[in-house]
Amino acid sequence: MAPWLKADWPAPTGVVAGTSLRTGGVSIGRYNSLNLGAHVGDESSNVAENRRRFLEACALPEEPVWLSQVHGTRVIIDPPVDANPPEADAVLGRSVGTVCAVLTADCLPVLFASLDDNEVAAAHAGWRGLLNGVLEATVSAMTARPGRILAWLGPAISQASFEVGPEVRQQFCDQDAAAAAHFTKNAGGRWQADLYGLARQRLQTAGLRQVYGGGFCTYADTRRFFSYRRDGECGRMCSFVFRNPP
Repeated sequence: MAPWLKADWPAPTGVVAGTSLRTGGVSIGRYNSLNLGAHVGDESSNVAENRRRFLEACALPEEPVWLSQVHGTRVIIDPPVDANPPEADAVLGRSVGTVCAVLTADCLPVLFASLDDNEVAAAHAGWRGLLNGVLEATVSAMTARPGRILAWLGPAISQASFEVGPEVRQQFCDQDAAAAAHFTKNAGGRWQADLYGLARQRLQTAGLRQVYGGGFCTYADTRRFFSYRRDGECGRMCSFVFRNPP
């Protein structure tokens, strides 16, 4: 059985959420071993077997809604499972059994659940998606009031490992001066960016009061996680959330 990391949050009974780990699959080389991304150059037969193992290990009720992620802000709602993934960076499920999912290998996956027990969502938030407002777009697409929404921050690159240029910091600070608190200047004159801190700030500004998770580092944890910044061509983990029938 492929191991996975369960979301540590007080979601309503019946909500299942978490992130796959890189172990327990059949892919080799840079994709070793549970690569779930079909777009990264891995053998399609290996990806298919990895996805089968993932579905079984996590007891998913159906195939996830796979997305073609583009670092944008589009949110799709209850889309059918399709052989041609829709271009979007967030998916919202209002139907029981809809598996909302995003693929990452350093970018921040954010999972959502309504305390009213009628919606779940998943968003892909790299720095571009955060800047452009993918988290706010996801919250806005949900019918629940922000104060009734939980969020969980899955595995992403940590501030210590995520160096960016001054133009990235400036864009965030131009939108909100408080973002400066989430950048630390390094010895080379560039900046270490805190994706977790930036995400928490933006979620809180959007009205969320219950934000969990964080504290991982995909770059540093070579055993459990893929990291694009560390390895370049590599596999992808899947962060997912769905509701079981009552």
